[in-house]
Amino acid sequence: MLMLLASLVMVLAMTQTLLAQNMPNSFADLSEEVSPAVVNITTSTILNRKADALNVPQGSPFDDLFREFTDRNRGDTPQPERRGTALGSGFLISADGYVVTNNHVIKDADEIEIELRSGKKLTAVVVGTDPRTDLALLKVEADLPLPFVKFGNSDEMRVGDWVLAIGNPLGQGFSVSAGIVSARGRTLSGSYDDFIQTDAAINRGNSGGPLFNMKGEVVGVNTAILSPSGGSIGIGFSMASNVVSGVIDQLEKFGETRRGWLGVSIQNVSADISDAIGMEEARGALVTDVPDGPAADAGIEAGDVILSFDGSDVSDTRELVRLVADAPVGETVRVVVYRDNGTQTILVTLGRLEDALAARAEDETPPEDTPKAEVQGMTLDQLTPQYRERFMIEDEGAGVVILEVAEGSPAAEKGLRPGDVIVEVSQNPVTVPGEVLERIAAAKDAGRRSVLLLVRSGGSGRFVALALEE
Repeated sequence: MLMLLASLVMVLAMTQTLLAQNMPNSFADLSEEVSPAVVNITTSTILNRKADALNVPQGSPFDDLFREFTDRNRGDTPQPERRGTALGSGFLISADGYVVTNNHVIKDADEIEIELRSGKKLTAVVVGTDPRTDLALLKVEADLPLPFVKFGNSDEMRVGDWVLAIGNPLGQGFSVSAGIVSARGRTLSGSYDDFIQTDAAINRGNSGGPLFNMKGEVVGVNTAILSPSGGSIGIGFSMASNVVSGVIDQLEKFGETRRGWLGVSIQNVSADISDAIGMEEARGALVTDVPDGPAADAGIEAGDVILSFDGSDVSDTRELVRLVADAPVGETVRVVVYRDNGTQTILVTLGRLEDALAARAEDETPPEDTPKAEVQGMTLDQLTPQYRERFMIEDEGAGVVILEVAEGSPAAEKGLRPGDVIVEVSQNPVTVPGEVLERIAAAKDAGRRSVLLLVRSGGSGRFVALALEE
């Protein structure tokens, strides 16, 4: 018995020793090594003085009164230019002055200034931006080579690994916080999201700053926090470096992104769908629509399940979107699809996503008579380029966008929310609100208690059985 107790004590002692070895005694050396490459960013923007005016409906009885009041108070004295400033973070990735930050840090800025750890200030210019991943690349000129850091492999990060965040939180200047990787593969709002979640303190002003591994490599760009108060509660999100490095390479080479484009609408394969079409397991991306484009030219059809893209297995729609986006424009790739109880390999020459979106925006002119509609607690309108930008909708294809959802309504109970796009009602495509009304009315006339909607949300599609109100 004594021998057993002694053995247990030795095992516990060894375990504690190993844990102590894995826990750093200090982050001071790492912080000292990488901090010189981290920069504070200050932006300046001219404020629109029209926004300061009182908002009075044109043609109202008070229109002339308020205009006279405003003019009298302004008089003939020229109004001084008013400027607003914002603070953020960034980091140098080359000795010749390339700086990575978040797009929202420098968006609409007239002037951008970076401050080095030494206190030296430099004017920056925008090389390129990518709103889809909220990244931006800046360039500064300096007399001497600048300190810089390199990207690491974010795919190697494991939940529980130590990380270090450095930035300019709340305008307090260079600040270091440490934590661990809390989760990986988080998504927030975009089709290309791949966030590392961390409990390292990230606050306003940390945006655009780097997240380091213990080797001093950048494994993420601090982008967002989840907080009811606006301050850090230990839930921060950093865009994974393997996404960042690819975007930044394109911005440096072309000043813009050049993502691959397959040209299909897709949804995840559920267990019911896989069973219905004879697949042994639920995997891949089910093609729901094939508009004119590379996939249609190559022979991919609606109902195909994409299992493999350019040699990489496809587990779901999110993975396919990223694989296609990372593939070179103009490259011919092998796409393996499941069709008719077997697999087929199809060669597809990829197009460029940005060109396809621009062409679609030009073609998307809404009909003159497409009024909004309200049904089942939803306010609906036709999907337009303006709504795509407002709700950050990146999926291809037409549909009817949900603008509002009434609390407690059948739509709210099913988890529908503003920005969701209704693609089909009762398995019939819809492009204007009137068609949604017609399909729902037809379902009621047929005595149905619910109607089936195909809804796109956050880059994926899902079917919703919406209860019909009496």
